[in-house]
Amino acid sequence: MENKGIKAVISAALAAFAAYFGAVAVPVIVLLIMMAADYLSGMAAAYVTASLSSRRGISGIVKKVGYMLLIAVAMGVDYLIMNGLTAVNIRPGFEMYFGMIVTVWLIINEMISILENLGVLGVPIPGFLQAIVKKLRITTEGKER
Repeated sequence: MENKGIKAVISAALAAFAAYFGAVAVPVIVLLIMMAADYLSGMAAAYVTASLSSRRGISGIVKKVGYMLLIAVAMGVDYLIMNGLTAVNIRPGFEMYFGMIVTVWLIINEMISILENLGVLGVPIPGFLQAIVKKLRITTEGKER
């Protein structure tokens, strides 16, 4: 019975999240998954290279919380712009423009980091995947890392 209650609470929370954040909900969920994968692959890479450190691990978690704050700020900008524009009867064709851009940019950064961590672990990475992520990095940042 407890399991059904937990599932109901999680389902309700996700539904509320999706309704409130609209178009940004799915990218934020993808970002959360990428952040977890990056953290785990980073811990594995640190273990393999004998550089595992609780300080670096906590720093990584704090950084990922900062990601969520960054998205909140971008969504706040969206909110202010939307309310400012609708106050003067202008209806733009977007609702979560900056929040979406920041979220997608962070997803790309997480993918880059995951590929780097997998490289440290010796996982063979297809060249086309490296090329696509490299192109995304150059396109979003305007430079190579």
